[in-house]
Amino acid sequence: MAVTLDELKKSMRQWASGVTVVTCAYEGQRGGLTASSFTSVTLDPPIILVCLQQHIQTYQLIQKAGHFGVSVLRADQADLSAQFAGFTPLPEGADRFHNVPLMTAETGSPLIAQAAAWMDCRLERIEDVGSNTSIVFGRVVATGQNDGLPLVYHNRGYFDLLPRQP
Repeated sequence: MAVTLDELKKSMRQWASGVTVVTCAYEGQRGGLTASSFTSVTLDPPIILVCLQQHIQTYQLIQKAGHFGVSVLRADQADLSAQFAGFTPLPEGADRFHNVPLMTAETGSPLIAQAAAWMDCRLERIEDVGSNTSIVFGRVVATGQNDGLPLVYHNRGYFDLLPRQP
């Protein structure tokens, strides 16, 4: 029996994950998007991955630039997740980076300055999966952290991660 798209979506909504913003800048253009398909692959060498749709501008910029940034959002940054997902109305002519405090590290990719953590990456390789999705592997060349708990996404909603008492 084949699994339907709706059945898989319902099951995947039960997977809680952190929320990242993947960014890139190249020749005066910049792109950014919200992504929860992100994980560490290896610590030595330091490789992470993100899954991106191939038609999105940020993916195309990463291919050209050969680098990208990943910012792990803090619990109080759900508004940035919505903004980089394209759900927030922006002033005419503004991009998704509108009023977002940014920084750069080694590659020049924009990073969210007050994110819980950030990783600046050089493109390691891309693996195409399915008809329009790619797994983008990045070698982390710089990273940092800030105070604050991460934003958690579950079943179409945002949650705070609260520590449990043992």
